[in-house]
Amino acid sequence: MTGMTIAAGRYRCEDDARHHLISHARRMDSAGINQGKSGNLSVRWRRSDSDGFLVTPTALPYDETEIDDLVWLPLPEPGLAPSIDCEVFGELAGGSGPEGRRGPGSRRPSSRRPSSRRPSSEWRFHRDIYRARADACAIVHTHAICCTTLACLERVQQHGIPAFHYMIAMAGGDSIRCAGYATFGTQALSDHVVAALSDRSACLIANHGMIATGRDLPAAFALAVECEALARMYWQALQIGEPVILDAAEMARVLERFADYRR
Repeated sequence: MTGMTIAAGRYRCEDDARHHLISHARRMDSAGINQGKSGNLSVRWRRSDSDGFLVTPTALPYDETEIDDLVWLPLPEPGLAPSIDCEVFGELAGGSGPEGRRGPGSRRPSSRRPSSRRPSSEWRFHRDIYRARADACAIVHTHAICCTTLACLERVQQHGIPAFHYMIAMAGGDSIRCAGYATFGTQALSDHVVAALSDRSACLIANHGMIATGRDLPAAFALAVECEALARMYWQALQIGEPVILDAAEMARVLERFADYRR
């Protein structure tokens, strides 16, 4: 079963997917993983024969966001470079603003009225993660306080959050990596994020925040909450002394047990 099939199969229709995305966006503050208008979320969604994803709009408070404000973006075919500039890369089905103009090779994928909103400024890394990872069906990006604080430290930017606790394996390896810094919304940042997520399901972003992915939105959201809890633990441990790090052999055993547990 493909990642796209898993994502689409969770919902009866696109409106269901949109409601689910907004409900998780509104829960981020109360869950302690975000604040204000920062962060963004997305979920894979296929329209007819077009692969794509639904993403939250830019600069709109989540408690004011309605389902028609979410933006659907297409995923380029594997092996084809995207040819649409971010200033016009909106919902490719019409619309009232520049984000509604149809780009090269685009088509009208749905009868739904297109959003008049622009997609999140970070649409690039959502697109590129989905292109690189068939197992990722949802993405949660936040400016969680503890994750972001650690992502500003040189030691964490170089080495990530190490295996001070076995639950680090929740992110898919023996560390939570930190993607390199680049200006928000740029292709350079997207490239750093995709590299940091290689064989991982979550990472920090230097001087910026964190990202969690999952087979569905609840899984990605739960992982984001777990990463923030681990970041808080690591931060507190560093205030007392130098944490003991679990060795590679132990983390390999933990990862094996996690794989069996998930099955």
